[in-house]
Amino acid sequence: MSDSSAPLIAVIEDEAPIQKFLLASLQVEGFRIVSATTAKDGLRLITQEHPAIVLLDLGLPDADGISIIESVRSWSTLPIIVLSARGEERSKIQALDAGADDYLTKPFGVGELLARIRSALRRAARPAGAGEDHTFRFGQVHGDLATRQVFVDRIEVKLTKLEFDLLALLVRNRGRVLTHQYLLKEVWGQGSANEPHYVRVFMANLRKKLEPNPSRPQYLLTEQGIGYRLRTPN
Repeated sequence: MSDSSAPLIAVIEDEAPIQKFLLASLQVEGFRIVSATTAKDGLRLITQEHPAIVLLDLGLPDADGISIIESVRSWSTLPIIVLSARGEERSKIQALDAGADDYLTKPFGVGELLARIRSALRRAARPAGAGEDHTFRFGQVHGDLATRQVFVDRIEVKLTKLEFDLLALLVRNRGRVLTHQYLLKEVWGQGSANEPHYVRVFMANLRKKLEPNPSRPQYLLTEQGIGYRLRTPN
C-alpha cells in the first residue's frame, strides 16, 4: 500500500486495459499514481502534481506524446519513460532524441517495467552538481573513467580511444537507451550521422573484449532498430 513518501508516478495512457494494468501493478509496489488519458490533461498533471517520473504513451487522442516530451524538456529534467506499440521504431527514436529517458515496447512485463522505473529514479536522484563517480562495475568488468583504465577481473583490457569513448558514454548513461544518432554525434562527431556501421563495429569490439559471451551479451545490449544500452546491476 502506498504512503505519502512514496514516489509519485504520472501515467499518461489512453488505452484503458493498459492504464488499468499500470495502475494496479504500480500501486501493489507501493507507488502513488496520478493518471490522464490525453496530452492536455497529462501536461496539467505534470505541472500541478510534480511527479517523480512519467510513463507516457505516444499515441494519445489529442496530440503526439513526443510533443509532451518536448514541452517538459523545455523546463525540466523529469524522467520520462515512453510506452510504445510494436513497429514504431521511428517514433521511439524521435522520442528518445526529444529527451525521453527510456522506452518500453507494448506488451511488457511488470518486472521489466519496475526495473526501468528504478533505474530512471536512481539517475534522477543523483545530486545536481555533485562530483561524478568515475568508477564503474558490471559483471567482471570494472574501471575508472578518469584514468581511462578498464579491467576484466584483475587483468587490464586495452581499449582504443574510440572504444573507450563509446564505453564511457554508455557508463555515464547506464540503464538508458542511447540512439545510434546520439552515439555517432557524441563519439564520432556531427559529420558521422550517415555512418551507423561505426557503432555496430565498435560495439562488437567492446563485446569481444568485455562480455563473457560476445554472441549473447549480458551488459552491452542492443535495442533493435534504436541503439544500445548498458545494463548494470540494480
